[in-house]
Amino acid sequence: MIFIADSGSTKTQWRLLGADGSIQQAKTAGYNPHHQTAADIRDNLLQELLPQLSDGISPQQIHFYGAGCSSEKSKSIVRMAFREVFPEADITIEHDLLAAARALCGSEPGIACILGTGSNSCLYNGAEITHNIPALGWILGDEGSGSDLGRRVVADFLRFNMPDHLSKAFAEAYQGVTVDEVLDRIYKQPFPKPYIASFARFLNTHLQDPWCYQHVYDSFRSFLEKNVCKYPDYQQHKLHFVGSVAYYNSNVLRKAASDLGLRVHHVLESPIAGLTLYHQQTKV
Repeated sequence: MIFIADSGSTKTQWRLLGADGSIQQAKTAGYNPHHQTAADIRDNLLQELLPQLSDGISPQQIHFYGAGCSSEKSKSIVRMAFREVFPEADITIEHDLLAAARALCGSEPGIACILGTGSNSCLYNGAEITHNIPALGWILGDEGSGSDLGRRVVADFLRFNMPDHLSKAFAEAYQGVTVDEVLDRIYKQPFPKPYIASFARFLNTHLQDPWCYQHVYDSFRSFLEKNVCKYPDYQQHKLHFVGSVAYYNSNVLRKAASDLGLRVHHVLESPIAGLTLYHQQTKV
């Protein structure tokens, strides 16, 4: 059996491929070696993944694609956790950006982008990533992501820069949000990025309001200008996106891209289906 996993900062989606062609699904918390130790990841696998597996299921291969798995050091943390839980399996750890490229482009060249809790992008030649503009994380970058949108909207609410009708709606949707609470969650509590990204949902809910639309448009345009437009011959490549922020705001994304002379092709909510198809077709 082959296990395929796509892991972001908040959740991991699993596909379990049987030798008979059957496909099972599972879902666990997200794993990020920048924020978790090997022991943390191991314990969650034992607590969340194993109870979802049928008796006797043991993978021969594991293909794990995860946020934060860009260096060998970070990959080794995740590999160590899997090795303790599945000692007999052949384990491959890759960055979630490669998952996006394989799911969106398959074996064709293109520009693959992630717009989820965070953001990232790459130029892909059909086999491997050839160029990557550094995303720089949610403090220095992550334009177009949920954390960028959430940061924009909560900051405007707390600074009284939001129109009155939206400020009232925001206060009702996120009761008790104060400067002290937000700063405490950012600087003193674990996982500040998903917390900030949670506020992005407000913009999508009120996307018909010009103020909210403009925030989303500006964030997407910033992502395109600072990332996509930096790749060699970027206008000659097919442009694809994956991630909930791209998926649920795709009309705004397509407009921002069109205004820069770009045409968006595929927009997927999650890479897991395309990633599964890639491994089925390539036998990698």
